[in-house]
Amino acid sequence: MQFFMEINFNVPLLATATETADSSMVLAAVLLSLVVIYFASKVGGELSNKIGLPAVLGELVGGVVVGVSVLHLLIFPEGGTDAANSLIMSFLQITAGLSPEATPQVFAAQSEVISVLSELGVIILLFEIGLESNLKDLMAVGIQAFVVATVGVIVPFAAGTVGLMTIFGVSAIPAIFAGAALTATSIGITSKVLSEIGRLNSKEGQIILGAAVIDDVLGIIVLAVVASLAKDGAVDVGNVVYLIISASAFLIGAVVFGNVFNKSFVAIADKLKTRGELVIPAFIFAIIMSYLASVIHLEAILGAFAAGLVLEETDKRKELQKQVIPIADMLVPVFFVTVGAKTDLGVLNPAIPTNQEALIMATFLITVAIIGKVVTGLTVFGQPGINRLAIGVGMIPRGEVGLVFAGVGAASGVLSKPLGAAIIMMVIITTFIAPPLLRIVFPESNTTVNLDSKSEKLL
Repeated sequence: MQFFMEINFNVPLLATATETADSSMVLAAVLLSLVVIYFASKVGGELSNKIGLPAVLGELVGGVVVGVSVLHLLIFPEGGTDAANSLIMSFLQITAGLSPEATPQVFAAQSEVISVLSELGVIILLFEIGLESNLKDLMAVGIQAFVVATVGVIVPFAAGTVGLMTIFGVSAIPAIFAGAALTATSIGITSKVLSEIGRLNSKEGQIILGAAVIDDVLGIIVLAVVASLAKDGAVDVGNVVYLIISASAFLIGAVVFGNVFNKSFVAIADKLKTRGELVIPAFIFAIIMSYLASVIHLEAILGAFAAGLVLEETDKRKELQKQVIPIADMLVPVFFVTVGAKTDLGVLNPAIPTNQEALIMATFLITVAIIGKVVTGLTVFGQPGINRLAIGVGMIPRGEVGLVFAGVGAASGVLSKPLGAAIIMMVIITTFIAPPLLRIVFPESNTTVNLDSKSEKLL
């Protein structure tokens, strides 16, 4: 995330970490980490599916089990742990002769590689979701999605900030930061669940997806504002205006450019005769779009999603969707398991005195986080018979976006330990309750029909 660099968030760079590390040991550590990730994702996904829950929830829980909360197989230095806590590092010391002196460098490099693969995973996920979404359908619900997103930012932000200041006596800047964390929506988690239950292309799914995209853009702007507050106590108005203009220009430009690029893409793909003649040019385009988004200080996932939307309009979309699936199957689980692995459930332990205050704050934040997003469904207009509760529920999970806010807050030092723990608890709860709730609010009979129709469309 580019904001980590802007506020001096101390995550070791891959080049620095590997400079003194044994590359063969780094590779061994990464391979072992991938074994753990794929095993956790598959076991968690299968168990989750067996009890009627979306596989993505199982992948998140699997990540929690192998991560810092339970087994310490997959841990990361930014979570406050070090190489001595990593069972993978201990295993390498026993089986591969990794020296204790070299372990910290190998651990740092291995963690950074997995984090990069996780970022690639969410980029691929949003590209895949873009391919499954119809631009015309998204534009058809554009006004509703904008209203849902705006309400989903304003209501939890205002309620959270005012509540923390008046009820808990939290000072202004930490309260604003916590309120900002409530505005996030995890487009990755929600869109994956909607895809799994066959609701991605429903009217509700399109509104949720469109609102989540807009919410992500608004969230980036909010994050820039609170990061400026945390850094020097003042908001850089010029930077905020720049983010608003660049985000709007990027999304509009992507749509306009897509209408011109579609035919050129098909013509290029038809002329190529070697393997990957379709999927490689598609990924080049998606990566370029992600890069452009990052360059103008937007999230890379927005660029990937925009690329998917553009290519969905081509005649090659069905074939491209099939070719992207196995690549997504390899990289997307890395993202979800990593999100779970970085989640420290230790903050839920009421026996620790500081957590008792955090639990009270967390209860308040969780309540605001859920209600603040559920009410967004009530703002949908001109759509008779639409499932407004499902739209509100779809906006609940904070996921990786909420973790970004928590990470920025931890790095800035603006959050007290109880408030920081409360934000993490809010992220955990909202992330884990949304997938099963989505399954509940969408009728099972309609879900089956949608899945069947989707399968026929892909064949």
